[in-house]
Amino acid sequence: MTGIVWQRSSFCGGGGNNCVEIAELPDGIAIRDSVYPDRLVRVGRPALSAFLACAGTEVASAGLR
Repeated sequence: MTGIVWQRSSFCGGGGNNCVEIAELPDGIAIRDSVYPDRLVRVGRPALSAFLACAGTEVASAGLR
């Protein structure tokens, strides 16, 4: 996929590997691992929002924040 602007977390290591990258698509969101940039997952915005809300709740309840 060309022309996609990938973004990384500010917590990503300086070496550039082992990072989760995310990009906005016209019909949703693309997520990939920087180690395997040709492999990506496409999800809808509502699905990603629900996942992040749930993940944030789990992190907070585990005391990992």
